[in-house]
Amino acid sequence: MTRLEEIRKQIKQTVTDVKETNPMAGSVTNSVTINLVANTQIAVGGSAAMVYLPDEGQFLAKAGGATYINMGTMLPIYEETLPLAVKTLKKEDKPWVLDPVAIGIGQLRTAMLKLFKEYKPDIIKGNASEIIALAGLWQLEGGTGESKVRGVDSTNHVDEAKAAAVSIARWTDGAVIVSGEIDLVTDGEYVATCRGGSHFLGKITGGGCALGGAASIYLTSSIPFIAALTAVLAFNLAGERAEEQTDAPASFQVAFLDELYKATPEDIADYHFEMEEFQS
Repeated sequence: MTRLEEIRKQIKQTVTDVKETNPMAGSVTNSVTINLVANTQIAVGGSAAMVYLPDEGQFLAKAGGATYINMGTMLPIYEETLPLAVKTLKKEDKPWVLDPVAIGIGQLRTAMLKLFKEYKPDIIKGNASEIIALAGLWQLEGGTGESKVRGVDSTNHVDEAKAAAVSIARWTDGAVIVSGEIDLVTDGEYVATCRGGSHFLGKITGGGCALGGAASIYLTSSIPFIAALTAVLAFNLAGERAEEQTDAPASFQVAFLDELYKATPEDIADYHFEMEEFQS
């Protein structure tokens, strides 16, 4: 069996396990996109629980199979909630996903993201500008000291973030997703790229946040690289199918959730992607 065949086999098993076991991945996430994140986690076969208080974040870190932390809308209480959650995750040896949304904006956000370097998220998901900025904040190769994030939008192309993504994945011993027109997933050794999806994902609020939420569900059942790649393939497949049914963003969002729900393990595992060994 080739490595590519083995990866597809693991993806199929991951989707099957999630649909059969309905695992919970708790979230401390962006309040703007919380509904879509929760519905996405449910659509792929998981269970969602969204909190923001410190004791509840600690509880979910213990109770869930994985945890999703999204920095999209920071509240003062997060100065207590986030450190307590990640410390609990480390103590309990539970995996987690980080989305460093809007990195470079505000002191609290920057302080929290600096802290997270020590706790090594299992999956980090961001756009190209966010990944480059995070590598810079963590003083890793491929990063820059100046954030080029424009709100939640990227001003860099995915390929520009490849070196930063690889260096982050090597530091965390996990996986990194760089989302864009072409999505990139790496474990620091291999780089997978996937074309597809829909331009409508950029026309609704929360597509990127929802991808991180789906990755956290798959992380309950698989290693970081497989969980990250599974989430990307599921999103691109569902986006492609949903766009065939509609010509506007609101109806697309409904069709997208439906297609995520209907996608079979075989559908997702067989979706096209390319993989190469990273050459530094």
